[in-house]
Amino acid sequence: MNVVIFGKGFGRLLQINLSGRSAASYALLIVGLLGSAAFAGGYLYSAVTGSGVSFHEVASLTDEIDLQRNAIAITRQQTEDTLDALSIRIGQMNARIIRLDALGRRLTEMADLEEGEFDFDSVPAIGGPEEEPFASGSGVAVAEVLVAMQDLDNQLNNREAQLGVLESMLMDQKLSDRVYPQGRPVKSGWMSSYFGRRTDPFTGKPANHRGVDFAGKAGSEVVAVADGVVTWSSSRYGFGKLVEINHGNGYATRYAHNSENLVSVGEEVRKGQTVALMGDTGRATGPNLHFEVLRNGKRVNPVTFIRQGAE
Repeated sequence: MNVVIFGKGFGRLLQINLSGRSAASYALLIVGLLGSAAFAGGYLYSAVTGSGVSFHEVASLTDEIDLQRNAIAITRQQTEDTLDALSIRIGQMNARIIRLDALGRRLTEMADLEEGEFDFDSVPAIGGPEEEPFASGSGVAVAEVLVAMQDLDNQLNNREAQLGVLESMLMDQKLSDRVYPQGRPVKSGWMSSYFGRRTDPFTGKPANHRGVDFAGKAGSEVVAVADGVVTWSSSRYGFGKLVEINHGNGYATRYAHNSENLVSVGEEVRKGQTVALMGDTGRATGPNLHFEVLRNGKRVNPVTFIRQGAE
């Protein structure tokens, strides 16, 4: 098949033979040209009237998205670090609260408070009228939480120091109560002779009695009137078998005329502990306890200390 093309521009007739392979080649060429023209036209049309996004702009948006992803990853890591730090701080504060609770229970026992008056094992009761709640999502910033936790930590420091001072004062008071001589030195018996001027039972002459006597049954228990350390446990002229206890702070007590001493020198004794048995050894007319209180080495009237123990 022959195709004849003519026109003013050609000057002469142009004849193309479209037979066999030539026809196929020309057909492919024409299809390729038409496809390229359609693609170019479509691209130009979309650039002018379509989305208006070029390849450069797409690449720029992709880079920006990558930057935002990196920023999100950094923020997430910082948040996790902050939460870890908060968890550690909360754990430390919880441990301190447990310690304060234990200290509070011990102080409650030391102060002899009534059971249930101040209970550290239960949550404190609170109350108040109904208030308007905060709007949902009005959460507090992390920085404000950290400030609040720091304030609470400071309060715990103050309370811990105050309770520590209170414990020290109560312990000193308890210790003072235990080492201060007070109370009766016998479990049974009666006071048969007072401190001061009296008639000597052996000579019948006036004499100065430097202690008080408790008469009772032989073998009655003689008890320490305060905590202390035994500094004498043997016989002494006029006293018979004698126990002497040093209580510290300048105080000491003596228990004389015993039938038997139950403690030895250097032994620590507690208030109310039996240290001897009543007897009539030494200068005595019968079973009795001669009891003396010494303050800074000087014998003082024991009646004052005995009466204080009865209050």
